[in-house]
Amino acid sequence: MKLKKQVTVCGGAIFCVAVFSLYLMLDRVQHDPARRQNGGNFPRSQISVLQNRIEQLEQLLEENHQIISHIKDSVLELTDTGAISPSGHLPFRSANGSWVLPFDGRPTFLSVKPLDCQFALGRRSQTDLQMLDVYSLLNFDNVDGGVWKQGFEITYEPNEWDDEPLQVFVVPHSHNDPGWIKTFDKYYNDQTQHILNNMVTKMAEDPRRKFIWSEISYFAKWWESADVHKQEVMRKLILSGQLEMVTGGWVMTDEANAHYFAMIDQLIEGHQWLERNLGVTPRSGWAVDPFGHSATMPYLLKRANISSMLIQRVHYSIKKHFAATRSLEFMWRQAWDIESSTDMFCHMMPFYSYDVPHTCGPDPKICCQFDFKRLPGSRVNCPWKVPPRAINDANVAERAGVLLDQYRKKSKLFRSKVLLVPLGDDFRYDKALEWDQQYLNYQKLFDYMNSHPEMHVKAQFATLSDYFDAVYKANGVTSGARPPDYPVLSGDFFAYADREDHYWSGYYTSRPFYKNLDRILESHLRGAEILYSLAVAHARHAGVEGRYPVSDYSLLTDARRNIGLFQHHDAITGTAKEAVVIDYGNRLLRSLVGLKRVIINAAHFLIIKNKDIYRFYQTEPFLETDDRRATQDSLPQRTLIELESSPRYLVLFNPVEQERLCLVTVLVNSARVRVLTEDGQTLPVQLSAQWMSATEMSGEVYQVCVESV
Repeated sequence: MKLKKQVTVCGGAIFCVAVFSLYLMLDRVQHDPARRQNGGNFPRSQISVLQNRIEQLEQLLEENHQIISHIKDSVLELTDTGAISPSGHLPFRSANGSWVLPFDGRPTFLSVKPLDCQFALGRRSQTDLQMLDVYSLLNFDNVDGGVWKQGFEITYEPNEWDDEPLQVFVVPHSHNDPGWIKTFDKYYNDQTQHILNNMVTKMAEDPRRKFIWSEISYFAKWWESADVHKQEVMRKLILSGQLEMVTGGWVMTDEANAHYFAMIDQLIEGHQWLERNLGVTPRSGWAVDPFGHSATMPYLLKRANISSMLIQRVHYSIKKHFAATRSLEFMWRQAWDIESSTDMFCHMMPFYSYDVPHTCGPDPKICCQFDFKRLPGSRVNCPWKVPPRAINDANVAERAGVLLDQYRKKSKLFRSKVLLVPLGDDFRYDKALEWDQQYLNYQKLFDYMNSHPEMHVKAQFATLSDYFDAVYKANGVTSGARPPDYPVLSGDFFAYADREDHYWSGYYTSRPFYKNLDRILESHLRGAEILYSLAVAHARHAGVEGRYPVSDYSLLTDARRNIGLFQHHDAITGTAKEAVVIDYGNRLLRSLVGLKRVIINAAHFLIIKNKDIYRFYQTEPFLETDDRRATQDSLPQRTLIELESSPRYLVLFNPVEQERLCLVTVLVNSARVRVLTEDGQTLPVQLSAQWMSATEMSGEVYQVCVESV
């Protein structure tokens, strides 16, 4: 049918060309200067010539019609007989020497089988909120909302909580970036180790105190240097529920640039560390600082047996819309999931930031007065020029009333009478004084609220899971289940803007050299893990495990942790300071060198047929890799294979699970080269020049390209 249509179109085109030619001829005659000079009277000789040409044109059109009819008949004949080429391939040459394209009765599309792609034939997930639809609804006009600049005025009736008191869960936290303004080690030495040391002391003073921690990279570093007593106290705090490990990843990963393999790896590294050292598994996710949120993250957390999660950095217009419709808590579903197996209960923080002025309620001027680190005399103050006041018997009633007003207004944005109030900021609680300032003053406020039934509120310190458990209980559902009437959402939250038109999208492509280095290191890690596993298995089977360098496992661990560290939302994003980026680069390069060593050692062992003669020499590697990097910011330099009279061996490794045909390129020092397979067969080779610059070829180095399966 396709050929038939083509022939018809071709014939129609010829007919149109002929008619158009006739039109041009007539048009030329009408505009002939001789005609105009004669007042429009043609000489008889010209009319005769024109008549002859018209007759010739009619004859040509008739012949063209006969040709098209003949082609149509041929197509129909081929269709009826199902003619194919003698060799079974298309096209083929006929007896008269012309090329023939027989009719192909097969469909011109490929039908999708259910086993090929289980999502292709399925219908889309039915959700209440689809982010593409939400984006199309909003004006993104940034209307001034009053004290809540990016929102609106919130009102309530004083008796709304008479039947069901407001439950307030204040969650102290400290966000520790593993590198940003300072390097990972500098932050740890200056602040993070003091936060964790103070935690051991101050949390033990009152069992009502709670705290959450996210970055396992820092926690593992502290644990390795802590004495047995501190480790035991910390373990008790975790097992008793005073301290909760949230998310449990090696870092709080970026969600835009990171490959999902690396996101999984850093999550596994953190979870395995927690399991080995503390015997705990995280229950809730906490992501307050990634610059936008991907639907990949709830999927991965769900598969890691986390039932609830929290996000913060979402476009302020989206937050306003969700707050107005009380949709800040929802079940986050994958777009391709027509069931509900991937649903993750998600809490979206409604205000500008995760610091104290933007977490207790809609008015940052008031909330800042309840950040007791900013008490007069501190190096940190409130930009709104109204400082906090220490809580005492004389002012506790007034202060509790002001704070409760903010709590109530914030609770109006949610569908339950359970309220989450984070209490912290970047690298908070690094001084023992702040622990006392925050916990003692807030406990006085809580005691007053809880002892006055007319306030209809119950306030307490809590962990993130304490809050989620209360939400589930208030709605009468099990942990992780959808509460009645809560919306289901699909999509993601990119791009992020925190104010006006300040879109955080430049980090998608910033510092591309290090983004590329990250991917290179990821691929080397995957290959090294495969080869190491195979080599160790073969060594055990051959009974020579003692001779194989199983210590290479530490190099794999080091690489996994450095890759994990680089998934941090100020690392792979390129948003860290220059000195910090260099520190990341040195870590990545060190791990890359280590992984090459693992690959060399494993390949050496695997290619030796007689394992009994294997010996490991650390200073004399049996193989060398195809490239090297001199420094963390240098491009790789290809290894030059120097050809001699004896053959040189090239070992190729395919790290994927299926066979593939690829082009292998190596550099050699001679144009006289021949490539043989393992069984001695000669392979076709393409020899190319090696360009030293845009205009200069090398006379000593050549590129050899060969196909390899």
